[in-house]
Amino acid sequence: MESGLQAVCLVHRGELLRFLRARGAGDAAEDLVQDLWIKAAAGATGPIQDPLAYLYRVANNLMLDRRRAALRAARRDEAWTDATGGLADMSPDPDAETALIARERLRAAEAALADLGDRTETIFRRFRLDGVNQRRIAEEQGLSLSSVEKHLQRAYRALLGLRRRLDDE
Repeated sequence: MESGLQAVCLVHRGELLRFLRARGAGDAAEDLVQDLWIKAAAGATGPIQDPLAYLYRVANNLMLDRRRAALRAARRDEAWTDATGGLADMSPDPDAETALIARERLRAAEAALADLGDRTETIFRRFRLDGVNQRRIAEEQGLSLSSVEKHLQRAYRALLGLRRRLDDE
């Protein structure tokens, strides 16, 4: 059962969202209204003369608290970057040895998939690389959804086995 404050929060939810967005909360407005709901559920310590004004004040304070926390995190990250010499000195490209190992592992994964047959390899690539959902793949391949799932399981087992072998080396 809702408290009186929760009921006011529900009735004025849209207004509170607009208020927070207008004050700069942006995409965080929904999260802030959820936090406000939780605070309303906890209940106030005494009677509230104007519940809506109270909710606006709490919403504003929640937004300010979140903004302060974000600023503190940004300052902390900046201090860490300064203390560690920054990330500007780091190359985004891996060193030659890391690149070689990655290429070898990619070739091994491609070979493991190829060993499973064209259909399994195609299904795996369509699902994992192209992002096509399983139902659509089933339609394209003329298979049941269960068959597509089984082909994907075969591919996952093969790649997991490969990973274990490579990790043991």
